[in-house]
Amino acid sequence: MAAADNQTRLIHSLSKVGIIGAGISGIAAAKQLSGHSPVVFEATDSIGGVWKHCSYNCTKLQTPRCDFEFSDYPWAERDNSSFPSHLEVLDYLYGYATHFDVLKYVKFESRVVEIRYVGNDQATQLPVTLKSGQYGNLLTGHPVWEVAVQTSGDPNIIQWYAFEFIVICIGKYGDIPRMPSFPRNKGQEVFQGKVLHSMDYSKLDNEAARELLKGKKVAIIGYKKSGIDLAMECAEANQGPDGQACTMVIRNLHWTVPSYWIWGLPFFLFYSTRSSQFLHERPNQSLFRALLCLLSSPMRMAISKFIESYLVWKLPLVKYGLKPDHPFVEDYASCQMAILPESFFAEADKGKILFKRSPKWWFWNGGIEFEDNTKLEVDVVLLATGYEGKKKLQSVLPEPFRSLVVDSSGTMPLYRGTIHPLIPNMAFVGFIESVSNLHTAELRSKWLARLVDNEFKLPAVQEMLDQISREMEVMKKTTRFYKRHCISTFSINHSDEICEEMGWKSWRKGNWLSEAFSPYNSRDYCEEENNN
Repeated sequence: MAAADNQTRLIHSLSKVGIIGAGISGIAAAKQLSGHSPVVFEATDSIGGVWKHCSYNCTKLQTPRCDFEFSDYPWAERDNSSFPSHLEVLDYLYGYATHFDVLKYVKFESRVVEIRYVGNDQATQLPVTLKSGQYGNLLTGHPVWEVAVQTSGDPNIIQWYAFEFIVICIGKYGDIPRMPSFPRNKGQEVFQGKVLHSMDYSKLDNEAARELLKGKKVAIIGYKKSGIDLAMECAEANQGPDGQACTMVIRNLHWTVPSYWIWGLPFFLFYSTRSSQFLHERPNQSLFRALLCLLSSPMRMAISKFIESYLVWKLPLVKYGLKPDHPFVEDYASCQMAILPESFFAEADKGKILFKRSPKWWFWNGGIEFEDNTKLEVDVVLLATGYEGKKKLQSVLPEPFRSLVVDSSGTMPLYRGTIHPLIPNMAFVGFIESVSNLHTAELRSKWLARLVDNEFKLPAVQEMLDQISREMEVMKKTTRFYKRHCISTFSINHSDEICEEMGWKSWRKGNWLSEAFSPYNSRDYCEEENNN
């Protein structure tokens, strides 16, 4: 920021539209907004986001290929039942970007270090158009935002760019790690071993990663997707009689499911079809729908209990003390359900993966100490503790907009998961999660492109805020983890409302039977199949 302040600002105006980030959301937004020749700033030398920079050797997609693809660019082997590796996902994304000539818009190794609002003479106040209740056009005919960009070629030089509209696609993961706090003299400074966050581990090459883990006593803090993948990498590196065990230190448990079952018939019937979503509350529902949801609540909980019972029967969750106390549906509703690698519990049975439940822990010079006064000797501690998604967004926004990122509910208020009603001429794609983030990012980008082209208008600011409040109430009733801001239980309804605003038919299937019982995916939203 200081470097930006010390420069004489020569403002470049290359396009009306700027996009920050070239992960899945940024590439989707660039393709849909290609008519405006957007400028995409990517801080690294590659597209792909977390698939490039926060993945490990064993990281795989957690959904089948056919549920993680763009509507107009299918996988070459979309019916292959195996879960693609992160390298296959990257190849797919590069294929998409190349096929639609999106890479020409991307400025690689260009890190955004500051954003300034120039759309109002009083930059410390909210724009008059927002105060009056109307959001206004996304393209105003004059610059609204100025962006300071630092390139790796010469980090001492800051270049400024002016845009009428900005799309922020930096996501919630990567860049800012969530680090645990410790009592005085009990932090990692007293530990004689090595401590890495999963983000730093992902930057190691295969040889360095294996050298870090092989023959070492390793503690992995966390039990979500990153922690599970790290445990598998650790177990693989320690095969053989001289290999050490890896211990997963778990504070909060979440439901885990076997990859061969979760995307089968029981899951689809309960969660991924239009008929299944009649079991769940959704925003803007009629009195009849509300009554139906109330009457179906025993069925909803019974199915959740059935799934829990199946998982406890099929997996050794009780044996290893890994059975969560909360219902399965709450993890689905908050996008926290993790898919287990096939050999995960096989490694645990061999003693290569151990588990330790503890709400609190801290360091001592030889390893980790727990609240029950037990100690664990370790050489390496890997922190799979997640990322500071909200701080990541706040770090790129100026005041007063930075203060608006989180509202009183602890979440970011986004209309259609994209437009913040109180932040002008800016959109956010890839922040609110769903069953398939790629599908949601693409559909929201299609909606956004038509909004930019004035094919429809946004409601008044207060109406958008009311809609966001209704969605938040649904999430609060569905899961205690609502602050993760996941729309999985009403994702089809979310897509319906987006389609209706674009002037598309919301029901996308060819017949009533398919509409009721076939799972929805990106191909249902192909523009060629749209009948206006």
